[in-house]
Amino acid sequence: MTPRTPRFVRWSLPAVAATLPIAMIAPWQAQAGPEPVAPASAAALASGALPPTDGETQTDGEAPALTADGPDPNPNPDPALKGRNNERHRKLQAAPNGGGGKAPNPSCTLIIPPAPFTAQGLATPYQLVATNRRNGACHEANANQSAFVEATIIDPATGALAIYRPLVVDRGTQPAAPPVMPKLPAGSVVGLWFGFQGNTLLLRGATDGCVNGLPGSPFGQFAYCGAPEFFHAANAAIGAGKLKVPPVGMARDGQPCPTTRDFAVVDQDQSDNLTTRYLALPNGRTAQNNAANVAALPVRTVLKNASDNGLLTGFINPALGCTPFTAPDLTAGGTPAPSLALNELQAAAAQAPPMALVPPNDPMVKINGKPSVAKINLYRAGVDQPPLNPAVDTAKSYCRNLASIAPARLRLDRPLTVGAPSPDPAAARNLFGFLVQRLKASFTDLACFPVRRKG
Repeated sequence: MTPRTPRFVRWSLPAVAATLPIAMIAPWQAQAGPEPVAPASAAALASGALPPTDGETQTDGEAPALTADGPDPNPNPDPALKGRNNERHRKLQAAPNGGGGKAPNPSCTLIIPPAPFTAQGLATPYQLVATNRRNGACHEANANQSAFVEATIIDPATGALAIYRPLVVDRGTQPAAPPVMPKLPAGSVVGLWFGFQGNTLLLRGATDGCVNGLPGSPFGQFAYCGAPEFFHAANAAIGAGKLKVPPVGMARDGQPCPTTRDFAVVDQDQSDNLTTRYLALPNGRTAQNNAANVAALPVRTVLKNASDNGLLTGFINPALGCTPFTAPDLTAGGTPAPSLALNELQAAAAQAPPMALVPPNDPMVKINGKPSVAKINLYRAGVDQPPLNPAVDTAKSYCRNLASIAPARLRLDRPLTVGAPSPDPAAARNLFGFLVQRLKASFTDLACFPVRRKG
């Protein structure tokens, strides 16, 4: 018997159906890519099998209790489920390389170079290798195995910010072009964040100050080094008036521009992955993404991280007429660019209540399928969020806010997003269809979709 997905919350008709009408769902079926998602929420809405309109949200049992921490016997969940809410909708089997050609190894390890918080360390390529070689090789140029690194840097003396994007290469290979050597002010504080196109990324090498999850239970696609120290320095600079975080501004729909903590744009695992991109050559070698390398190299493709941050700054913001928080990208000659850290700083400063914070039903912070306070707080520390408050930060409240806010904003913004490009044309023809599919999958993966009323 197939186990049933636990249902945390039973939503009323006004909470979901009135804001996510069949008119929004029906077009998606024709747009679905090779991995269609048909969660119970979509079926319930399309069939009309919804609870009566009573204006109330009732519980369907209690959310799983927060559990003591221990080794996770299955730290590598099905890669076909991971990431389906963002750009990486295509099946891993479609990858041309890795794991024998049709089943790329979803678990890779990133070797961190010595002194990673220094200019020399930033300019030294990280090396990608298979965590278990028996499961196949890992290749950075394989778009389903690519790992990404992003540094955000602050000068505490002045509050000045900068971004740098360390390069990732296959272990034992050389970059296609020498990485840019950044110039860092004395006393700079550097935070490093990691994203991954596979399923589970582990860190090796100079890992002091790095967090990959708990022993035996990694986050999955996300990790960081020195992030709490960076945010401490940045928040101190904000408090001293040295660093000013820009307001989010007003979108074309008359609403405030969204942030990474807006329930209008979060998914099953918010605040993950990066805006970093790399260049890949036909021979599999990689280089930093800047104008000089684009002009000089026979670039085959641009590698990108399937990212909430990239989705917001590269697709949603342009469609809504919004501008992200940026800093000079030292990898690209000082061109202004966004980053995960800047997105989180702006979200913390500008997001109106209710603010979306990493919830206990996020798959990345569970152990043995149950939430872990220690793991949640480790993740939150890496994205400048406060520790979990079990009395307030519940799966039930997160689901309620997602159901009441996200569908309404999607419907409001449809005239703006239906003509905007999709982050993944194989998954949806336009941004609107992509966001609808992503939200439907989020309801399922967070186990917070509508169900019939008992009795």
